[in-house]
Amino acid sequence: MPLVSLGRPLGYERLIVDGLLGTGSTGAPRSPIAEAIDSIAARRAAGALVVALDVPSGVDATTGAAEHAVMADLTLTFGTMKTGLLIARGQTGRIAVLDIGLPPWDGGQTLVDASWVRARTPSIAADSNKGTRRRLAIVAGGPSMMGAAILAARAAHASGIGLVRLFVAPDNVAVAQTIAPESLAFPWPTDDARVDREIGEFAHAVLIGPGLGTSDAARSVLTRVLSRWRGPTVVDADALNLFAGRVPALASALAGRPALLTPHPGEFGRLTGRTIEQVLADRFRVGATVARDLGTILLKGVPTVISSAAGEQIVSAAGTPALATGGSGDLLAGIAGTLLAQTGDPFTSAGIAAWVHGTAAEIANADRATRAVTLDDVAGALGSAWERAFTPQPPSYPVLAELQAVGDRVGA
Repeated sequence: MPLVSLGRPLGYERLIVDGLLGTGSTGAPRSPIAEAIDSIAARRAAGALVVALDVPSGVDATTGAAEHAVMADLTLTFGTMKTGLLIARGQTGRIAVLDIGLPPWDGGQTLVDASWVRARTPSIAADSNKGTRRRLAIVAGGPSMMGAAILAARAAHASGIGLVRLFVAPDNVAVAQTIAPESLAFPWPTDDARVDREIGEFAHAVLIGPGLGTSDAARSVLTRVLSRWRGPTVVDADALNLFAGRVPALASALAGRPALLTPHPGEFGRLTGRTIEQVLADRFRVGATVARDLGTILLKGVPTVISSAAGEQIVSAAGTPALATGGSGDLLAGIAGTLLAQTGDPFTSAGIAAWVHGTAAEIANADRATRAVTLDDVAGALGSAWERAFTPQPPSYPVLAELQAVGDRVGA
């Protein structure tokens, strides 16, 4: 019996190779390609594995649009990582970039991977102490939102910080001391002298915003801290929301310091007057448009796009939909705060933090359904994510880069 034959599918194929459309295809497929895509979906639903060549047919290689597209279990893309593949992760399955003699990225950005993280993460010396491992002040935890501050502190401690001071709403201080005993707990500073003494004389970096709230009290503490503290700063969550529609005011407040902003698309949209849809449609450019005025922008999403004030851009594709839950950004902010305290470099800190955060989600998600993964699982996997960064892997030529499948990929 021949191993290969021409003719119509028999209906019991176990492996399907999709090469219907290439990287130049745009728009919804038309007949007969559309019918062939439906046939592939039916075979996959019956148990066949689907391998796509370059891009799953129907996926726009530039925008990631996938109105009527093949869902692949593995995508073998040639020479370069296509931008659309990083966006349409639900269609691609596992992605392997195969060497055909071209650079590994087609958009000018660098794709952050373990070797990138390993080369830039500061080492912890044998004679380190909590001072040399640096100190982070976290201004967060408004009424009813203490959990955000705890998650940020937990991630900071799991990422190598030497000492954390948590500044929270006065009624939350006892909670912070009970749930986060490894951190020092203080009420929000209400005068300049306290900011200078308790933050200025202590911190190597400040993280402000997780669960801060948008009350008058929150606005007052944000204004006071930014006016007195001029060192490296991570601006997250409600600290961004309090500047909604006021980019020039935020630029003025952050002027003269290394700053890292960590918005999700909704927060970025509120800050800049865009809809979420507009942010997502232009995710590789919108951050760069304001980064030169505000500092490094880490725009969370699929993928995460990081733009520096100097015009550099990197992309992290690590992560799974397990991160699409409240509190995930607080973990990321805590990691970023640690790295900013240790490096003073917002751009490098953002790239490392995004990759470690996403990799922890991949590890937590590896042996269970996405809906069963909690933030506690992700936080608990941070140690394994750091270990993965520091464990060099042998080269796997001709594979230039590889991304795992994400999500619970059921159906056609």
